[in-house]
Amino acid sequence: MEKYVIKGGVPLDGEVTIAGAKNAALGILAAAILTDDECIIENVPYVEDTKVLLRAIEALGATVKYIDLHTVSIMGKTIDRDNLCVDDEYIRKIRASYYLLGSMLGKFKYAQVALPGGCDIGLRPIDQHIKGFEALGAKVDIVSGGKVVAKADELIGRHIYMDVVSVGATINIMMAAALAEGKTTIENAAKEPHIVDVANFLNSMGANIKGAGTDVIRIRGVQRLVGTEYSIIPDQIEAGTFMTMAVATKGNILIKNVIPKHMEAISSKLSEIGATVIEYDDSIRVMADGRMKSTQIKTLPYPGFPTDMQPQMATTLALSSGNSIITESIFENRFKYVNELARMGARIKVEGNSAIITGIEKYSGANLVAPDLRAGAALVIAALAAEGCSTIEDIKYILRGYEDFDGKIRALGGQIEIVDNDRDEQKFKLRVS
Repeated sequence: MEKYVIKGGVPLDGEVTIAGAKNAALGILAAAILTDDECIIENVPYVEDTKVLLRAIEALGATVKYIDLHTVSIMGKTIDRDNLCVDDEYIRKIRASYYLLGSMLGKFKYAQVALPGGCDIGLRPIDQHIKGFEALGAKVDIVSGGKVVAKADELIGRHIYMDVVSVGATINIMMAAALAEGKTTIENAAKEPHIVDVANFLNSMGANIKGAGTDVIRIRGVQRLVGTEYSIIPDQIEAGTFMTMAVATKGNILIKNVIPKHMEAISSKLSEIGATVIEYDDSIRVMADGRMKSTQIKTLPYPGFPTDMQPQMATTLALSSGNSIITESIFENRFKYVNELARMGARIKVEGNSAIITGIEKYSGANLVAPDLRAGAALVIAALAAEGCSTIEDIKYILRGYEDFDGKIRALGGQIEIVDNDRDEQKFKLRVS
């Protein structure tokens, strides 16, 4: 089984280019089947999540082609209307399975999709998705075998109030409503950058969506959508991961292909603890020298501090002076990485939905296991900052969301390799010792 082996203690220095946003890509790739025409989507991150979703779309009968590593052509015209069921083999692996519910329901008025999989970071119910579909006129059932079946004679626009802010439900309802009859209003909608990106993609196909990025989105249904060419925004979380990596390793990294506005919550916290953050038009430089200060963080929906950056920030704060507190308000099971950091010497106590962090001066290398995608990235940061060598197993989670993660780190001077046997691990350790 593949794992990372890492020799830490080297300040990372250089430039890194950020890939397209995974969370935006998953919604956009699913939305592409709403038209029979060809959609060409650029800046698609080449990660496991997007590859699995594309295989699922292809299994429905759509024509899917990689024009190059980051450009995909999708044509939904060839989808088999008698087989609108997404195979479990693909879809239980990723939570984004549910986006195919909204796109297939919008286009075919029928969808059957396995309940979503992905990282085990806590309860993530799809009740708001179901509430939205039912408001539009669909009948939704969860049948034996763990499949969600949604069907409707027609979809009619309605006023929908979201009981909780949900990124997935907002995207799903937008897709279904784009081809519904009449006007749909989504109140208490999510405001994340990838919500705006999916809405912009749909509008480029001929949809009529206004207000994306605010808490009220208005959608006027259209008769049909057309093909388009579209480029996905940069990945906010990948950028934030390299920003915290620069601070934890006391490095100097220029992070290119970013939208600084999307990074404000992360940038302000890193500046607050003592890092130097310099924003340019489409890049950010992050530098750190010496120990950082402590702070308090509470994860919140955008534009608040993102839950997907909580483990990476905790890993950084565990090396800062003083006591920090991180409160997790989105997912209830997102501190599973704490036990792994404790193996490296971290002093973190979890009480309810808060982590109380007492800073230490340095990590020590250890054998670690990645519990999920973002926690896995956080453990890589810790290993890069640590004295000695570390191994990280279950890197399948990390590969789901970070493109060429080890290659980008090596280009910054980090000592990291993927190995699949003890002999190669020992060869790496001998080479870097």
